[in-house]
Amino acid sequence: MDGQNIAIIGLGRIGSAFLGEMLDKAGRGINLVCVSEVFDGPGKAQAKLAGIKIVHLDEIVAMGQQIDIIFDLTGNQEVRKELRNKLVTSDNHHTIIASETIARLIWSLIAEQALPTIEGRKTGY
Repeated sequence: MDGQNIAIIGLGRIGSAFLGEMLDKAGRGINLVCVSEVFDGPGKAQAKLAGIKIVHLDEIVAMGQQIDIIFDLTGNQEVRKELRNKLVTSDNHHTIIASETIARLIWSLIAEQALPTIEGRKTGY
């Protein structure tokens, strides 16, 4: 395996911090293929500056097995439900959705500082 092809959905405080750490780890088996963010903000600007493709959720789903892991860092259960449904509809049994909980686990293993928290935000699958 040449590494993991990943996509990140949601570039708010958590997604932006995670994006930065993934960019720092480039070349270590992580291939950040694209990101998806509807709002303009620092994370989206950071992705543009790094030359990462910014796409719509449907474009990520259309990539099929080219994406190994989708990190859903939106904190929005409806987005995750929509994503799961679209993967099932497209008959994609390869790509997995990693929730914020998984991102936090990975973060604790690779980063020095704490990942931002958002008061009242529910995590989980």
